[in-house]
Amino acid sequence: MKKYVFQRLLQLIPILLIITFLSFGMMRLAGSDAVLQKMENTGMAVSPEVLDAARAELGLDKPFLTQYFVWLGNLLRGDMGTSYISGREVFPTLVSKLPATLLLTVVSILLTIVVSIPLGILAAVKQNRATDYGIRLASFLGNSMPNFFIALLLMYFFAIQLGWFPVISREVTLQNVILPALTLSIAMSAKYLRQVRATVLDELGKDYVVGAMARGVKFSVILTKSVLRACMVTILTLLTLSIGSLLGGTAIVESIFLWDGVGKLAVDAINMRDYPVIQAYVMWMAIIYVCVNLIADLSYRMLDPRIRLGGIRE
Repeated sequence: MKKYVFQRLLQLIPILLIITFLSFGMMRLAGSDAVLQKMENTGMAVSPEVLDAARAELGLDKPFLTQYFVWLGNLLRGDMGTSYISGREVFPTLVSKLPATLLLTVVSILLTIVVSIPLGILAAVKQNRATDYGIRLASFLGNSMPNFFIALLLMYFFAIQLGWFPVISREVTLQNVILPALTLSIAMSAKYLRQVRATVLDELGKDYVVGAMARGVKFSVILTKSVLRACMVTILTLLTLSIGSLLGGTAIVESIFLWDGVGKLAVDAINMRDYPVIQAYVMWMAIIYVCVNLIADLSYRMLDPRIRLGGIRE
């Protein structure tokens, strides 16, 4: 196991380097001028000489590869640069948004687990009955509605009409996170409960289940001790993918509720052409996904000893 982890960590290095190069290059090829965007936001006319001086100050007048290697060298030293717009250091700014994103991620995942796994199992057990049809209909409706529409519905009924929750999230609190977390969990639950149902149905049709029932083993025991354990690899895969995307921030939902997380920070940076913040966000996303995938791979072996990652034998 240690050898496998070490090999995977070594594989992450070129992946992250490629991501940094591509992201840095695509932003430079986009054709947007961060200095010009910043000056236009001030509403004042600026001479070309002033623009050139501002570009030189930020290092944007240097060749592309020189800019990239300077930025990469600073990144390896823990310096993500300074925001072109606010003038603040990028790393502390990114860290300041993480508590909101972490809270939104945790609450959304917990709500998704509470809804999707029990309903998915119930739909499989009650296959082709009224309960199954009702759950699948609800799943279809949840999948068909985009996040922004669900967010507006929840905001209208629970915030405006009933007044249970604030319309705009001004603080990172449990009360303020309920509506954005519920918006995300509805969409994820609608998608995942169908996959949980399909996985449980596939497992229930296997010979060992039929044999256990023929020997008189209670169905509840078979379901909890054998079927669900065998399905955990699939369920874990779904949840880890969701955790990765949620930790990266959900721009639409965060923007609607003004939830001050990483996703909203990225949207604001893109609108303002704030390249250092965008690059820091890309690195954050890349690190999240490679780490989450590594943790998921290691968890597979713990859940199912039959799995041998990469053919490694200790």
